[in-house]
Amino acid sequence: MADMVNDSSARIAEDLREWIAAAAPGAKLPPTRALVARYGASPVTVQKALRTLAARGMVESRPGVGTFVRAVRVARPNDYGWQTAALGSPPSRLPQSSTALRTAPNDVIALHSGYPDRELLPERLVRSAFTRAARGDAAVSRPPAAGLPELQAWFTTELGRAAPVGVAPPAPGDAIILPGSQSGLSTAFRALVGAGRPVLLESPTYWGAILAAAQTGVRVVPVPSGIDGPDPDELDRAFEQTGARAFYAQPSFANPTGARWAPDLAGQVLETVRRHGAFLIEDDWAHDFGIDSDPVPLAARDDGGHVVHLRSLTKSVSPAVRIAGVIARGPARERILADTQAESMYVSGMLQAVALDVVAQPAWRTHLRGLRHQLAARRDLLAGAVREHVPGAHLAAVPRGGLHLWLRLPDTTDLARLVRDCEDRGVLVAPGDEWFPAEPTGPHLRLNYSGPNPGAFPEGARIIGQALRKQQER
Repeated sequence: MADMVNDSSARIAEDLREWIAAAAPGAKLPPTRALVARYGASPVTVQKALRTLAARGMVESRPGVGTFVRAVRVARPNDYGWQTAALGSPPSRLPQSSTALRTAPNDVIALHSGYPDRELLPERLVRSAFTRAARGDAAVSRPPAAGLPELQAWFTTELGRAAPVGVAPPAPGDAIILPGSQSGLSTAFRALVGAGRPVLLESPTYWGAILAAAQTGVRVVPVPSGIDGPDPDELDRAFEQTGARAFYAQPSFANPTGARWAPDLAGQVLETVRRHGAFLIEDDWAHDFGIDSDPVPLAARDDGGHVVHLRSLTKSVSPAVRIAGVIARGPARERILADTQAESMYVSGMLQAVALDVVAQPAWRTHLRGLRHQLAARRDLLAGAVREHVPGAHLAAVPRGGLHLWLRLPDTTDLARLVRDCEDRGVLVAPGDEWFPAEPTGPHLRLNYSGPNPGAFPEGARIIGQALRKQQER
């Protein structure tokens, strides 16, 4: 059936190509309904044909208006060569922006993103919070440098709930509000590590941490990490050999692997960090995305200032509310605050008020309980589709939380070609190379099960499997 659809869409695209060649630039193509009637094809087949023509640069779509013959624009090329001399050599080559940040057209199957779909967000709470914040002082006032005291208290109370007996919970003043976790990573690397000095990173790890390390000029030292977390012996060896004083990690539902450290491993890592007089920069990005288990931050087990805890609300509340909190103690906290002030002076009081309003509502907890069930259903649907339709790929484990599946592909896979072939057929996937701070250990894909249109997950997995099989048959 799929081959018939592809053949039909190819014939329609070829016929329309001849029509476009004779049409004037800017001419409007017949609407989809008319093309369906003309060719006796389904809307899906017609849309595939139009996507093919758009990919070739022959037509352009204007949402809500129609599809038009693309005008050929001839213009004098701009010469920016003078900037090369003016800017000089870059201090370092920054990683390219991740595939996960690409905005996807509505007609593709989007498995690439790092963000949850809009229907998984507490939209009603967010809209109401913005309305209330606009009427309050936050709309016209400058907040304290470290953040709104009520929001500081919320972050520390959340962490303190997990503190075991005998461990002092953090005080509200230990928290600093940041404009998103990406800003927090850069601040932590500058304040705790410093340019030219080593920082240990799990490999693979969050691509944003790799980017932050490049931007701040710290020297990355990869520590191998798998579905169960890092090898504590390798971590100890890396500290010993490099003299590093910081280790960035995601103990709960790591991006991209989904790893959740067992309590014993967490204890070993914490002991290793303490023994070397170092910091653990704990990225608790998925705190609100537990499915089969809840995250237990390592920072809750440490009152000696070794763990710097970073938690963001951007993914769970709204991408429009870029708010995160970092909890640190002692001089480390003062250095982080000083760096934050130098970078941004303060975080929008309006956004802080919105974030606080949302998480303080009783409906926030209700939303999180419903989110857990929605994520579980989406995860299981995509995992099952991958196992059925992508033979030869290995899903080491179904994550107990987070937003992603981490798929190991056969060693002979041409990953770049696979990603292109999938995109040509309307499926966006994220190549795993972007999550390795050094050479990848093999070809991987990261697939997001919290994206839009979960009903299309089986079709997306089928297309990935077909593209992979074509490579294996060559």
